[in-house]
Amino acid sequence: MELIFEKEAGDSSGGRRPILLALNPQGAYVVGLKLAADHVTGALTDLEATVHIKHNEQLRDGTVETAVETMLGVVRKILKDGDVRRKKLLGVGIGLAGIVDAKQGILRYSPIFGWRDVPIADLMHSGINAPIYVDNDVNTLTLTENWFGAGQGIDNFLTVTIGRGVGLGIVVNGQIYRGGYGGAGEFGHTIIDPDGYACACGKRGCLETLVSDPALLRMAREATAQGEIPNKVRDIEDLIALAREGSPTALQLFKNAGSALGLGIANLITLFNPQLVIVSGEGARAGDLLFDAMHESIEKFVMPDLFEGTEIRIDVWDDDAWARGAASLVLRELFESPVLREEIKTPA
Repeated sequence: MELIFEKEAGDSSGGRRPILLALNPQGAYVVGLKLAADHVTGALTDLEATVHIKHNEQLRDGTVETAVETMLGVVRKILKDGDVRRKKLLGVGIGLAGIVDAKQGILRYSPIFGWRDVPIADLMHSGINAPIYVDNDVNTLTLTENWFGAGQGIDNFLTVTIGRGVGLGIVVNGQIYRGGYGGAGEFGHTIIDPDGYACACGKRGCLETLVSDPALLRMAREATAQGEIPNKVRDIEDLIALAREGSPTALQLFKNAGSALGLGIANLITLFNPQLVIVSGEGARAGDLLFDAMHESIEKFVMPDLFEGTEIRIDVWDDDAWARGAASLVLRELFESPVLREEIKTPA
């Protein structure tokens, strides 16, 4: 692998002019995979996390065997389409929702699939001879923000994702914080209304039941049944279109969701005092329908001094972001100092 190449000669201080070396971004490649509820998204990136090839594949069912088979198929197709030989593949990173033991490569619990204690890394490694790294998908996205995005040079920031669920990535003192058992960041399952809707986690009134795309669609169907929305809402794009057309009920649904999200983020700011909060994910496509109310709610509920010191940034969503984030898991292992990679331990 041609990972290093010579640049022009540097300035001399009296002796022979030094030859400057640089990393060849395309000297090797990594693959990032995002395992979602019904599909796998894969991306081939170079050593600067630039996406060269991407591919989506639907899942036939929700079994572990099908998921692993599909992920392996995506890796093979991407390598073939990119004409990348196996020896130039430095590793595969996998991001997925749930509680993940990143050190062991084990998915401890998936709220989407209902899986427990699945050795994802071992199962994948048996099908492709390359290093495999696994983490919570929001952590992978946060890692990308830390290395290549809005979080560069910022030691304390949060990444909040909205869409099918509500997630949280935490960077403290420049390091990803995963908690004692890999479960830190389950922001969507913090309780906002104890008497609210039932959540898939078994509790009631979780933030996710008020803010996620499925929650908004559920409330839209209820409004349709009551005659408050005239047309059937098939997906979140339909609901956004209704709101843009001026539907009072659709507008109110997004406003309520934005207010709840803002309340939750206000609590995060109070707890973590971050320099920056990045809000991202598929749900960001709702734009000002959601975020105007979110900003108002944050300002209302955060202590004034904490609010003034925190930047809130909305990241324009990119379909490649999840897989690119998973690819960054491999890049982190390759290039980050082991000292910096030491995880923050939770006191016993």
